[in-house]
Amino acid sequence: MDENNAVVPGFDDDKDESLSIKISPVPAVSGGCVVELTGFIDTYNSSFFQRQITKLICADYVNLIFDCSNLSAIASTGFGVLTNLLKMVHVSNGEIVLSTLQPAIMETIELLGFSHFFKIAKDPDSALKCFGNASSAVVSDNVFPKMLNCPSCQKSLRAQHAGRFRCMNCKTIIVISPEGNISTE
Repeated sequence: MDENNAVVPGFDDDKDESLSIKISPVPAVSGGCVVELTGFIDTYNSSFFQRQITKLICADYVNLIFDCSNLSAIASTGFGVLTNLLKMVHVSNGEIVLSTLQPAIMETIELLGFSHFFKIAKDPDSALKCFGNASSAVVSDNVFPKMLNCPSCQKSLRAQHAGRFRCMNCKTIIVISPEGNISTE
């Protein structure tokens, strides 16, 4: 992977058998880079993942698109690392977009409420659009984002896209259709 070292010198000095990272600059986005992840992120490799992406951020790549099409799982420690990385790029007015998520990972992100913090795109091309419109966290239909009230506790919530969500207040699972209709499970 000499291409990685050409982007960030020394990037591939550290390796992990369970997680492969390929980086590609995106000239159309200031400080932009696509990060292709292959494998999984768990307790054992999460520090490797954080070190590698920190190298990228220190090299002034702060607008990151994580292509997760070949990522099979993210453990809780991986979500913790992603949250730390998001804080790091926000300091430099950067952003992280999660792209091409596997259905199980997307469901976990929605249930844990991370879809309120991370921008999510269906593919890397759609992810590029996220950098031009900071107010839209998810590339989706024009129905979203949508303000709604939890049917159980009436807490005001903001849905970025259709799917299953857990109310942060009462923990009710809310289902939002692509048309914006709301129901509970």
